Amino acid sequence: MKMLNIVLALVLGGLVSLSAQAVEQRPWHKEVIGKDCKVCHDNGIKQFPSDQACLQCHDVDDLAQKTARSEEDKWQNPHNNLHYGKDLPCQECHGEHKSKQPLCSNCHTFKFDKYKK
Repeated sequence: MKMLNIVLALVLGGLVSLSAQAVEQRPWHKEVIGKDCKVCHDNGIKQFPSDQACLQCHDVDDLAQKTARSEEDKWQNPHNNLHYGKDLPCQECHGEHKSKQPLCSNCHTFKFDKYKK
């Protein structure tokens, strides 16, 4: 009986570790971060990364410049917009492990060829 409990514990432990490693990761982040989840998950593995974790690598001013529109449509910029300025939390539009619809897509259509959900 004791041997059966040990075997079951080892099998369960192996399954848990496999499920943690089977999480989808975006190729562009995998190249830079590797498999160290704590680089982004600074509030714990089961929590969304903080904006500070994203901003370690991504500069909000650079993002705002890259997604800038014409002067006429300047507030149609998801990284510098009329509602939130540059303070919209990254997780509202971007998901690492699952694609998601941007928060603003209910009212706005952002057509960026290189948009990475």
